Amino acid sequence: MNENDHDDDLSVEGFAERFVPQGRGDAGLYLISPQEVGGAFPDRLRSVLDGGGVAAFQLRVKGVDQHALAKLAEPLQAICAEHGTAFIVNDDMSLAKRIGADGVHLGQDDGDPREARALLGPQAQIGVTCHDSRHLAMEAGEAGVDYVAFGAFFPTTTKTVKHVAEPSLLSWWGTLFELPCVAVGGITPENGGALVQAGADFLAVSGAVWNAQDPAAVVAAFQPLLKR
Repeated sequence: MNENDHDDDLSVEGFAERFVPQGRGDAGLYLISPQEVGGAFPDRLRSVLDGGGVAAFQLRVKGVDQHALAKLAEPLQAICAEHGTAFIVNDDMSLAKRIGADGVHLGQDDGDPREARALLGPQAQIGVTCHDSRHLAMEAGEAGVDYVAFGAFFPTTTKTVKHVAEPSLLSWWGTLFELPCVAVGGITPENGGALVQAGADFLAVSGAVWNAQDPAAVVAAFQPLLKR
């Protein structure tokens, strides 16, 4: 895969232009949901997105059947649409298809990105978790994904950490490939700036935002870090 293989992906109109940085400009914020997204959570999400600065929101809820999760997703997807924020489904390409999500994020055991592309179409944004592996990232690029995700970069309680990535991985990727990369794992306003400077196109954050008393203030605190 050479650096020009994904020029078409980078120039798709609409959603992709919001989600994918043109060249290596400023980074974006990729917000991942907490486990509990019912109750008052839609209001919390709206208050966060009202402040701007969130490129994508990923629905990551485990242990809930697809029918129930589709119902939980409905108000969140509408809020994201109102704010021009991409709505991404974690793991489940069939759910992404069912609700018309903007894309799907796949772990290494969640299916073939080529299958996701065939199911969701050319404009869907498909990302793959690549842990700390250059090999997995290059394989994902060859499979036609729209971004790769590396991590965890820092300790996190959101999920069990089996792979630890170094910032140099982001620098290596950004030097060789135009395909955007997302940094994941324990990212906060205190440590995220170094990852952007290393080459992250997006910072994926969850606990730092949703565990805070004022999630919108944390999102605002990230914004200066996204400038290169």
